[in-house]
Amino acid sequence: MKDPKAKNHDIAILTNFHSPTYGEMDFNEVVSRVIKYISEDKNNHYKIIIGTDSELTNHHVADFVTAVVLHRVGFGGIYFWGRLSHNSIHSLRQRMWEEASYSLQLAQRVIEEFRKKSLLRFNLEIHVDIGENGDTREMINEIVGMIRGNGFEVKTKPNAFGASNVADRHT
Repeated sequence: MKDPKAKNHDIAILTNFHSPTYGEMDFNEVVSRVIKYISEDKNNHYKIIIGTDSELTNHHVADFVTAVVLHRVGFGGIYFWGRLSHNSIHSLRQRMWEEASYSLQLAQRVIEEFRKKSLLRFNLEIHVDIGENGDTREMINEIVGMIRGNGFEVKTKPNAFGASNVADRHT
């Protein structure tokens, strides 16, 4: 049985997204816009990148921003982002795990929607805001292992622009 408090941590509550190009939209509109963007140039190679960044906004309250980036390799792309706040963040380790979990859960949701629509011609990467330098270096193996264990390619800093540049822009 799922803990009712855990519901607050579930990325499924991330239903509102923003796009600098298309404005506010819900998750289904994001999926539709991604499909339309891919259909405009089916001969190109696409990557879907999901990354989350966060900022401690108040004592034990973190602001999480998750970005969905659609990269038309060699030709730019579009992105969408959503925001969640989470109480009871007590450590950097907990915040990094939450970031990775939000990205992983959204990636699973995106894959599920694309499979329903028979859209399978893309690579999906999860970008995590951790790297070899700084306080997060001790968590790399654990977090990367969790994401790879769920079947996703993962990038860390300095190659994790989905988290450390795109999502970070909106924290």
